[in-house]
Amino acid sequence: MSEQHVVGVIGGSGLYDMEGLEDKSEVDLSTPFGAPSDAYLTGRLGDVSMVFLPRHGRGHRISPTEINSRANIWGMKKLGVSRILSVSAVGSMREEIAPGEFVLVDQFIDRTRHRPDTFFTDGVVAHVAFAEPICEELRRILLTAAEGVDVTVHDGGTYINMEGPQFSTRAESLLYRSWGVDVIGMTNLQEARLSREAEICYATIAMATDFDCWHEGHDDVSVETVVATVHQNVKSARDLIRAAAPLAAGMGETPCESALAHAIMTAPEAISSEARLRLELLISKYV
Repeated sequence: MSEQHVVGVIGGSGLYDMEGLEDKSEVDLSTPFGAPSDAYLTGRLGDVSMVFLPRHGRGHRISPTEINSRANIWGMKKLGVSRILSVSAVGSMREEIAPGEFVLVDQFIDRTRHRPDTFFTDGVVAHVAFAEPICEELRRILLTAAEGVDVTVHDGGTYINMEGPQFSTRAESLLYRSWGVDVIGMTNLQEARLSREAEICYATIAMATDFDCWHEGHDDVSVETVVATVHQNVKSARDLIRAAAPLAAGMGETPCESALAHAIMTAPEAISSEARLRLELLISKYV
């Protein structure tokens, strides 16, 4: 039997206490990149080892710009996670993606300005391939798992990651639609970048909560609208994770797991002892 992978889930606090999770334990970690959003919840879902993290912290106290994605992903790596299922509320930029439906995105556009999104600074340079930012093998597993879940799921789409925490202006929303964007959110691109650098497979479950502000036939996005739809979607998201987790745990090796093999540009003798210590978890098998 092939080795079972540890499956991580990053999402809202509503997913933190997954029903049926056994042997639960909270793990507080310190990282070279600061504090993660919250304690990690570890446990077993059937035969699958799981790790959960609420990206905004319990109580939703961390703004999108303030999320320490480097610490969050480093902690997942430290706990042995090799597949991450990310659950994220998004606005729909397409008529055919209705609030309450899910999109398994395959591309990103970055419109953030204030966020660290690489582990490789301060003396070590690495350039990982990111043309395909989502692990396609893991995304396909989510598609397969979704066949048994009572929710409409769209196969593929482009997620534009805006800065926030404010929602879009109408001019921005219309501009993004002209770019061919399918959904808009505030959190997932940095996670995807850092997961690739950490050689972790990563896929997004984008839960549409509203039509942003481009759709003249619908009310503009509001916190009340988002929260109400998220609450309706939590059960479907949990069902999808339960169905996908054993498939992800048994997944074969993917290119994501060797993303750093030819990416580190800095000569080994030029890497300081401090940088080696900071990045040991990521680079020890290469330098």
